[in-house]
Amino acid sequence: MYKDTAKLKFDALKGNKDALILGIESSCDETAAAVVRGGREVLGNVVASQIDIHKRFGGVVPEVASRNHTLALPGIIDEAISKAGISPDMLDAVAVTYGAGLIGALLVGVSSAKAYAYAINKPLIAVNHIEAHVSANYIADPLLEPPFCALVASGGHTLILDVPDHNSFVALGGTLDDALGEAFDKVARVLGLPYPGGPNVERLGREGSPSIALYKHPKGVRGDLSLSYSGLKTAVVNYVNTLKQKGLPVPVADVCASFTREALSLLVKTVTEAVSRAKRKRLVLAGGVASNGDLRACLAVAGRENGFDVTYPAPALCTDNAAMVASRAYFMARDGLGLADLSLNATSRIAF
Repeated sequence: MYKDTAKLKFDALKGNKDALILGIESSCDETAAAVVRGGREVLGNVVASQIDIHKRFGGVVPEVASRNHTLALPGIIDEAISKAGISPDMLDAVAVTYGAGLIGALLVGVSSAKAYAYAINKPLIAVNHIEAHVSANYIADPLLEPPFCALVASGGHTLILDVPDHNSFVALGGTLDDALGEAFDKVARVLGLPYPGGPNVERLGREGSPSIALYKHPKGVRGDLSLSYSGLKTAVVNYVNTLKQKGLPVPVADVCASFTREALSLLVKTVTEAVSRAKRKRLVLAGGVASNGDLRACLAVAGRENGFDVTYPAPALCTDNAAMVASRAYFMARDGLGLADLSLNATSRIAF
């Protein structure tokens, strides 16, 4: 009975420009729920951060994250709906991130979304976390329309995409190993900086000089537009360990500045080449590392010099949030995509 009713209500979304969608996000350590109208207007958006919980461990502990999602999510959903000024029966659909991410954390969100959709008898929409990050830009810029290129940079992903339309994503390049955010965090741990490491590396880097040659030879853009950060991370580890073995002080700010210069320089060159190959006039940023001011500034310069515009969401929409999930679900449902049933399961990896 639920399956048939959900299908009918899902089909009705195709012509509903004001569809109200509840988004649920729990892929890592942010517990989030949001209500979005028409894919672009946020009515209620609530995020519960676990940073203080995981700080004592120096990073996210998957089991701890899952347990805290379980505790927080029911209240977060109720709060998002209350802030939206609606009742649950007014929702047109429930959307949830089903991957990629930490499997235990994802399962909490997926299970909650299935139960909620069933309880209010509304369709369930399965959302790809990476695609959702791109959709945050539709909220940030109500006039934004494809085609464009997108850089998704976060703790778990560094991916360059061509986005010909709302529901098409073509991988142009990306990391072969560490994601950019992951590399920032690992360098922070090597330097003894507190969690979360990325913002601390950015802050200290602005106080230092990018004078340390971490690479012996300059790295150029690869033909397949792939990136690698494991070698740069290892170069930082070797540099720091060598100084410690010699009993010399580590110039932490200079290491941060030098690492940032190397990491962003190659990424900006690669992204610029990708935009050129795709013949696009706009690049949008997405993901937690899209909040990095140095990355934004470098790409803005590259855009001016190479003839493409660069746009990005506010920091609150760069980090994991549920508004982006609801936005992505709207554009999927508009084209009849994404309907899931109560057998929906989470997956830790999604290939592009």
